[in-house]
Amino acid sequence: MIPLEDALAAYGRTLRPLPAETVSTLTALGCVLAEPAHAATDLPRFAQSALDGYALRAADVAAATPSNPVRLPIALQVAASAQPVQPELPPASAARIFTGAMMPREADAMIAQERAMLLDGELTFTAPFVAGRNVRQQAEELAKGTVLAGAGNRIGPGLLASLVNAEVQTVRVHRRPRIRVFVTGDEVRPAGSVLKPGEIHDSNGPLIAALLRSWGYEAPAAEHLPDDPAAVRAALAQALDETDLVITAGGASVGDKDFLPAAAESLGVQRVFWKVAQKPAKPMFFGIRDDQTQQRAMLALPGNPGAVLIGMVLHARLVLSCLEGQRLPDLGWTTGVVDLEVERDEERARLVRMGLRHDAQGVARLNPLPHQDSHMLSNLGRADVLVWVESGDENVAAGSVLRWIALPE
Repeated sequence: MIPLEDALAAYGRTLRPLPAETVSTLTALGCVLAEPAHAATDLPRFAQSALDGYALRAADVAAATPSNPVRLPIALQVAASAQPVQPELPPASAARIFTGAMMPREADAMIAQERAMLLDGELTFTAPFVAGRNVRQQAEELAKGTVLAGAGNRIGPGLLASLVNAEVQTVRVHRRPRIRVFVTGDEVRPAGSVLKPGEIHDSNGPLIAALLRSWGYEAPAAEHLPDDPAAVRAALAQALDETDLVITAGGASVGDKDFLPAAAESLGVQRVFWKVAQKPAKPMFFGIRDDQTQQRAMLALPGNPGAVLIGMVLHARLVLSCLEGQRLPDLGWTTGVVDLEVERDEERARLVRMGLRHDAQGVARLNPLPHQDSHMLSNLGRADVLVWVESGDENVAAGSVLRWIALPE
């Protein structure tokens, strides 16, 4: 039985990122960069006005005083739109200009319209005006060729917008994993079907699909496998030939109907670990089939839905991140204070569903919920976080600090 910390570390040690491909930046949301992305233009592309107002040469009003004001006629108007050529500001004049518009040639300052004084249609100054004020200089944010994001960064909405803004039309990303999902068990029936005595509805397939969708992956429909070793082996053989990651629910333990670990190993899957010191989801299997040109991963989860939740949120999430080459994949563990005493397990780390609130000082407060057994999901409507309770002989006292990660909403 492998410690939970070692199981989580094993993914980064054993998995290689999937091959890179070039895709349109507009379709790259959720992908992980395989190469650094460089700005294709200066930002801003040209000197531009930061506000609505008037552009001028600061030297034209350098001698302005209250007793000797300087008046500049409005010689042209510049909108934030395409320009055939850069406008040129005539000597001793000003330009009406709008936010984001190209600064006229020779203009080096811009006065906001609410601070400007107009007399008889002319811009009037009674004091000098500082050059560079209210002007966004070309390349002041970044120059063409600047690295916007390095390899290993996942493209979220903000980074995607940044890439588009910098005229990056394509990016090199790791191919998204092809995923196959199986749910095992003769007693399992599709949700909504009429059950006979001894049968149960499949909540694992919908749970896995919902989590994959929440993480931005295409969620294949779960395929049902009967408790038949030949059928299990045949389905697994095809899946390992066609996909990058096989996720299964059920059939991963040591019972007479648990065929998946043996079937996987008979098909060339090398076991990385089987059984993790965690509660729930102890009988978890992870293995890899690797012929040096292609690597296939298999994550076999126990069949209880609480164990499937743990397996997906802690383990599958890391597997997917490693397959996509995400830099330093991190589930986002942080700390909080538990409000009530929490029972420990002597041998295994407990992963406990809890509610979360923040007190007046901003401290995260963790509230343990009932119904934590691996077959129970009824507390998920109130569960905000998953809390890591280390193994030990004594219970965790109320007021102790524990690690937690957010559960998908």
